[in-house]
Amino acid sequence: MLDKKEFLQYIDEKSDVITDVSDKIWEFAELSLREFKSSQLMAEVLRQEGFQVEYPFCNIKTAFKASYGTGKPVIGILAEYDALSGLSQEGALAEKKELCTNGSGHGCGHNLLGAGAMAAAFAIKKYLEQKGEGFGTINLYGCPGEEGAATKAFMARDGIFKWCDAALTWHPSTVNQVVSGTCNTCIQTEYKFTGIASHASSAPEKGRSALDAVELMNIGVQFLREHMPSSARIHYSITDAGGASPNVVQPYAQVLYMVRDTWTQDAQTLQKRVDKIAEAAAMMTETTVEKKFIDGCANTVPNKTLEELLFKNFNEVGLPSYTQEEMEYAKKLFDTIQSKDSALFDGIAAENEEIYEFVDRASCHGETPVNNFLIPYLYTMKKSMGSTDVGDVSWCVPTAQINTVCFVSSSPGHSWQNVSCGKTSIAHKGLINAGKILAGSAIELFENPKILDMAKAEFEAITKKHKGYACPIPKGAVPVIPGEKI
Repeated sequence: MLDKKEFLQYIDEKSDVITDVSDKIWEFAELSLREFKSSQLMAEVLRQEGFQVEYPFCNIKTAFKASYGTGKPVIGILAEYDALSGLSQEGALAEKKELCTNGSGHGCGHNLLGAGAMAAAFAIKKYLEQKGEGFGTINLYGCPGEEGAATKAFMARDGIFKWCDAALTWHPSTVNQVVSGTCNTCIQTEYKFTGIASHASSAPEKGRSALDAVELMNIGVQFLREHMPSSARIHYSITDAGGASPNVVQPYAQVLYMVRDTWTQDAQTLQKRVDKIAEAAAMMTETTVEKKFIDGCANTVPNKTLEELLFKNFNEVGLPSYTQEEMEYAKKLFDTIQSKDSALFDGIAAENEEIYEFVDRASCHGETPVNNFLIPYLYTMKKSMGSTDVGDVSWCVPTAQINTVCFVSSSPGHSWQNVSCGKTSIAHKGLINAGKILAGSAIELFENPKILDMAKAEFEAITKKHKGYACPIPKGAVPVIPGEKI
């Protein structure tokens, strides 16, 4: 077996470049589909490293594809770099303090995700350079807008990933683990109601309230909850209440709905029922309603072959160590977290008694500020309740992903604590580790075609069993910025 150390060490050699990219994207903190500085930075760094870069890509202004090599197999690495609104926070600070009022921040760590995926691509390119022409291709996909645009699903609809033989990715986390199981399909739709403005006191009979329609729609959906599968979820947000004056009959109002269920077909069936409730609310209030598809993503298809490969490389690469200064900062940040879960990880693995006990013991019953251990691998088909557009990739090509520790223990997702930690050496160590694990796994796929054949056979069996990919993105739909007025 080829010694991979030379190629993985290249990530260490380029660590200053890689972490600088992460920190700059952290500073840019650009929202979904508005990541122009972030994507331009990554595209430029990749060009300097010798990749062929397509930017923009797939008719998405902030997407890119960076390629190196020729021939088969083609391994895809998935990168993200969008931030979240309302999470402005000073970096490396153990108290909540905004950088700017109502600003954005990387509460999900996508600055790290993008840079870590890029690190993996650097090492894989180094390997392919040594192997020469025709030995294989690495594609790094810059996928914007995971937080509310699901661009991987649009790419999957347009056949982008059919050229790959496998895809690998990762996500910053509070734990080190190989991810298994499935998740929920998700569909987001905006409804804009239009009525007639009028004086709410002197001429209420002349008005037709769009806000009434939104509220009636919400009430209708509340009653629907009793009559939908227990596997399903529905969430909503009133994104435009029509104005601040209560003495005006609101002539417009807008609400954003998110419908989830395990399988795409079931989510689409439930979505149709929500659509009917919107139409009924418009009828009751004599308003009109306009529906706008925002995004959708499918559930994930686990691949045991690739997951076992990632776990093997996780063990080979090992885990980072932390300085006393890092641990002191982590303890201060950890102490700001009110709710500490001794399980510390997704409920899928928590259902396994042996793994639960291992994690509980290794984390000192949830009191360790940084979880410096690797959770034992568990293959499962059980479902976590969230959603990710990595799912759409996994219906097109064998796909697997890992988590590495970049945040302090028990830190909630989308929190100011994550934003703070995301610009520290703790997070940098996590992204470098992720890059090495992904790169080592990809190199083994190039070196050993039998592993790739097994992954493909497993993929074909499970997708055939479930009748293939049902893309939640309708024809003609394009990625849009969530929350914009229709």
